[in-house]
Amino acid sequence: MTEPALTAGRARPSPGRAPDQDLLTRTRRHPGRWVGAVVVALVAVFFVRAFAGAQIDWGVVRHYLGATELMTGLVTTLVLTLVSMVLGIALGLLVAVMRLSKNPVTSGVAWFYVWVFRGTPVYLQLLLWFNLALIFPLVSVPGVYTARTVDLMTPFVAAALGLGINQGAYTSEVVRAGILSVDEGQLEAAYTIGMSTAKAMRRVVLPQAMKVIIPPIGNETIGMLKTTSLASAVGVTEILLQAQHLYFVNNRIMELLIVCAVWYLLAVSVLSIAQFYLERYFARGSARPVPPSPLRRLLAATRGKPVLR
Repeated sequence: MTEPALTAGRARPSPGRAPDQDLLTRTRRHPGRWVGAVVVALVAVFFVRAFAGAQIDWGVVRHYLGATELMTGLVTTLVLTLVSMVLGIALGLLVAVMRLSKNPVTSGVAWFYVWVFRGTPVYLQLLLWFNLALIFPLVSVPGVYTARTVDLMTPFVAAALGLGINQGAYTSEVVRAGILSVDEGQLEAAYTIGMSTAKAMRRVVLPQAMKVIIPPIGNETIGMLKTTSLASAVGVTEILLQAQHLYFVNNRIMELLIVCAVWYLLAVSVLSIAQFYLERYFARGSARPVPPSPLRRLLAATRGKPVLR
């Protein structure tokens, strides 16, 4: 038996059924959607008119989009993001495994680390790392190497340590949640075929946990890109501080801030695309269908065909 087609007005008679047996259907109206669309359109028009009428020299914006000073700051921002996230993910993975350890000392140390670095502002941590020489004036490996801490703790090193170690506390909770999402029987099965704990984690648990870990890690990376602007507190000349140096001289405040916003949006867009394809990669073999890529959606839309999953 086939279901009647759902169309506006009276449904067409289904083959083999009397007309009075077919259901009368009516298209459901959504006036709230139209009201919401009108409100959003009005707000958009308001902002467009505000920016169009503001005293913004768009020629200056175009000029500074490729300025050498801002490009140097952008590279510093990207490198600082990369270094901090690599450090944060490595620490997060280590601390997550320590938190799950049955050894109370190991688990307690990991808990203390998370408690300290999640419980204090990252701005404060950056200042602490930058002034570490007040507590440890020398860094030495007995008989091998000795140096003054103030010489080693450059603004970039202090920022990378501060951001990376702070990120490690948050990432450890994400990784721990991912590991706990894997059925415990998977680990027991790995033990039965002779795998060690480290090998079972590397070959069995973590590949499955990545489906849970990747989306929040992607968000954390995007957040880190913007958090690097706090590194200016310890003297790192990332893109926003470079823009401030420029507008202190030429007084083109809004123009330079718009240039920074454009570059941040472009960088975040690239990271979002990378996150999308990374999620697709780790979603292979899952019962849930892999989402279609934007290119596939675009091709389907241009051909007027539905996107198949």
